[in-house]
Amino acid sequence: MSSNQPKGNGERKIDFLNVDFIRNPFPVYKEIRETDPVYRFPMPNGQLAWVITKYQDAVEILNDSRFVTNYPGNNNDSESKLPPHQEIISRNLLSINPSDHRRLRRLVQKAFTPRMVEQLRGRIEEITNNLLDKVQSKGEMNLIDDFAFPLPITVICEMLGVPFEDQDKFRRWSEVIMEGVNNPNFSQQSEQVMIEFVDYLKELIGKRRNNLQKDLISDLISVEDEGDILTEHELYALVFVLIIAGHETTVNLIGNGVLALLEHQEQKEKLKNQPEFIHSAIEEILRYNGPAEVSNMRFATEDIEFRGKHIHKSDLLLISLSSANRDSEQFMNPDTLDITRKVNNHIAFGKGVHYCLGAPLARLEGEIAINTLLRRMPNIRLKNNQSLLEWRPGMIIRGVKEIPVCF
Repeated sequence: MSSNQPKGNGERKIDFLNVDFIRNPFPVYKEIRETDPVYRFPMPNGQLAWVITKYQDAVEILNDSRFVTNYPGNNNDSESKLPPHQEIISRNLLSINPSDHRRLRRLVQKAFTPRMVEQLRGRIEEITNNLLDKVQSKGEMNLIDDFAFPLPITVICEMLGVPFEDQDKFRRWSEVIMEGVNNPNFSQQSEQVMIEFVDYLKELIGKRRNNLQKDLISDLISVEDEGDILTEHELYALVFVLIIAGHETTVNLIGNGVLALLEHQEQKEKLKNQPEFIHSAIEEILRYNGPAEVSNMRFATEDIEFRGKHIHKSDLLLISLSSANRDSEQFMNPDTLDITRKVNNHIAFGKGVHYCLGAPLARLEGEIAINTLLRRMPNIRLKNNQSLLEWRPGMIIRGVKEIPVCF
């Protein structure tokens, strides 16, 4: 057993940032679920945290109001005097508590409805085909750079009204910010990128206030509910989440999904020959190797006895979505990819009040991208050995940096 795995019932030392763990965390998660499912470990900054690994435990905590995303003692409350770039991190939809979250979500949903998402189908298909047109004759591409990244970033930037020439900036900003969340090696760089990001948003939103367009930023500026409107910082935070969390989810849904299919050729052939399975295939991809390693952080608001462990008030909890979605008590043959799986109540998009707002868009983009790819490039395969693929560092996003393929 490697040093990165649990060691019996005694003291355990698991490095969640270890490259071997990131490449394949599932055997370690399986052993933790069986031996110590509410597992305590030191974060990179030295803070102790609990990681929740079983499905039922994860669902219970995600729905329990005693566990909040924004604990008052963490300097994330609305009265904190934070610089604007830090305010973006601390006051967005992913991190605010239920009362504020419901208010902001209600305002956003007036401009970000399921009907709007479905109306994007034709444009998503057009972007998908245009991207594949560019590489079809070459016989090879980097799946991430040439396809999985530009598709969702183009969609969300067009929705928001971000100029085409600025879209590459968002990839650099997004990667640094997401990798800096739980990786101290990136934290200083992440801080600088946040300043650049907020300065950009200030300028873009300022232009929209003076000249409203038919785009989502203009809608968010104009949205109102019973006299309630978005504050300037709330507007920055919402656009931040829509761009960063929105496109990151889909990039890695597509990347992880295609990789899983290439690793399971019989499943790839089944989907290629029966594209009507795409809905259940996307749900299975989300369960099998979803784009989010853990949910957004939770903090205990009181001392709580949970599964035989004493969780102290203000303790930090991380819910491992990757582990919960491989729990054999919830899923039959959890380590098997089965695109026809009928019972699939995965929690790849979270659960409860913080359920991912952009889930319908991510699903639609994933369905169109993967089905179109298999139809147009039926012989797609990995160009290099899978072991050479480099997974992205950090504990939030789960995805591969580059996936060279040929067809």
